[in-house]
Amino acid sequence: METTHSIFQPQAINHIQPEIWRKVTRLFIRKIIAELAHEGILHPELQSEKNGWGNYLLRSGKHDVIYRFSARVLRLNHWCVNPDSIEKIAGGDTAAPEAISFITDLNDQIGIAPEALPDYMEEVAGTLYGSAYIHTHNTLSAEYLATADYQEIERSMTGHPRFITNNGRVGFDMTDYRQYAPEAAVPLSLIWIAGHKSHAEFTAIEGLHWEQFIRQELSTSDYDAFRSVLTGKGLDPDQYFFMPVHPWQWYNKLLNVFAPDIAGNRLVCLGYSEDKYLPQQSIRTFFNSSNPARCYVKTALGILNMGYVRILSPYFMRTTPAINEWVYDIAEKDPYLQENGFRVLRELAAVGYTNQYYEAALQGDSPYKKMLASLWRESPVSRLRPGQRIMTMAALLHTDTNGYALLPALIRTSGLSASAWIQQYLHCYLRPLLHCFYQYQLVFMPHGENIVLVLENHVPVNAIMKDIGEEVTLMDTAVTLPALAQRIQVDVPASFRTKPMFTQLFDGIFRFIAAILVEENVLGEQEFWQLVGACVREYQEQHPALAHRFTQDDLFAEVIAPDALNKMQILNSRKLRDRANPFDVPSIGEVQNPITAYRNK
Repeated sequence: METTHSIFQPQAINHIQPEIWRKVTRLFIRKIIAELAHEGILHPELQSEKNGWGNYLLRSGKHDVIYRFSARVLRLNHWCVNPDSIEKIAGGDTAAPEAISFITDLNDQIGIAPEALPDYMEEVAGTLYGSAYIHTHNTLSAEYLATADYQEIERSMTGHPRFITNNGRVGFDMTDYRQYAPEAAVPLSLIWIAGHKSHAEFTAIEGLHWEQFIRQELSTSDYDAFRSVLTGKGLDPDQYFFMPVHPWQWYNKLLNVFAPDIAGNRLVCLGYSEDKYLPQQSIRTFFNSSNPARCYVKTALGILNMGYVRILSPYFMRTTPAINEWVYDIAEKDPYLQENGFRVLRELAAVGYTNQYYEAALQGDSPYKKMLASLWRESPVSRLRPGQRIMTMAALLHTDTNGYALLPALIRTSGLSASAWIQQYLHCYLRPLLHCFYQYQLVFMPHGENIVLVLENHVPVNAIMKDIGEEVTLMDTAVTLPALAQRIQVDVPASFRTKPMFTQLFDGIFRFIAAILVEENVLGEQEFWQLVGACVREYQEQHPALAHRFTQDDLFAEVIAPDALNKMQILNSRKLRDRANPFDVPSIGEVQNPITAYRNK
């Protein structure tokens, strides 16, 4: 498992070639323009317009620099920018556009603080590095991916559609990238350590006990070998909890920060797992490729990626299984959710280890208090029936390296019309989320990476929600929750209540789907939004008892103001949201709601 940098150095730069770099740079600048114009951070000046396409200008604060490009603007202020049209004019001469200089040229408008700019520039460089890798090595076509297996699709994804710096991974060196990035898809063994019960805490769903659980997650040989490591040191294995850690975290963080605990045998390194794992899109979550029915493993990882240092709180781990159990119980017992195939992947168990020195020294929140924790999440593989396969919903927004989107290929492969396919997708994705919102006042973060779609004949039939413990909010403050689940209960002002739906669904998923369908001439934009509106209206017609909530939390409101994710990252690149007030964040400004016209039949 251990390698030297000299072994990997040539491979680490093979994909950084001029032609590839020029291509990914244009695609990246297209995304910068599109998302920052969408959020009202950049204000392109329209110069001329023909057949729905406009020629636009961006003026730098440096008076001799301008950028020109062509684009068309769809609903929700979604900018479809032609990457080949992007030009930089400096001092009257055409210059090759570069991503980092684009940001610095226009930072008088973007507004990244001087002290934060170097970090942001490093994330930009890291994201470009990853994009070049994908365009060199992960070139599977959209047509191929439409019938591919789960992990082939997972490794091909290109990151969050809205965040500009979505794969920066500040902290990884290039050797780490080739070992641990999901697009590299290198099966790896996790390091397992033993944490003494005086500092470690195991929590699990009701009825799941430590010994039973760890025996089902470890091979017999690993279980016996790990216990032997402890007995060989004269330690009692029954006084320890075993926990997996990311190899990078062990070598780069834990060996230093937890050295006193290691010296005192409160932490003991047990060795590598026999099972091999594949990193998922979320970078710190692993799929067990040796035994796919075993749990996913999620670990702490102290790198900066997409607005967060990817640590994992031992405090959250204490309550995560209880939260998952409460949400799972709702999903399993609600007839409408069951009818529409909505499932929850439970985070069954977790271990957190607290560092006594940092706990004593630091009164407030700190990443140093969240360096060592792990959780186990159910695998969706065991949920499948014969003839079914699974696909991350992020795939619906994926475009291959030749510029073709996976969604149209999937629709073609299914044999259904585009409208019939989208209607079925909305039934298994949107309907359950509407029900959770209106019936229970529950909201999730159901973005592409957090939803697993179950497909039959290439058509979605179920949606499986994951990442529950950290990303679910209950807005109903009258509900009595179990004590361990109470942290998800938030008193949300009335004006913010629909924001998660408009941000995560309309702005985070649907506007991209609409654009893909339009760009490949698969389905008209108006027809797509009409299908979304019809799905909301039909749900409301089926649940007249909730009419007061439909009025209170109106998804047909004339204007909406989704969250501005890049603006949040620009303001604070290391903490996007305050958990105590998660909805009080910058918005993109008011835009017309694309389903307002479809309130009535």
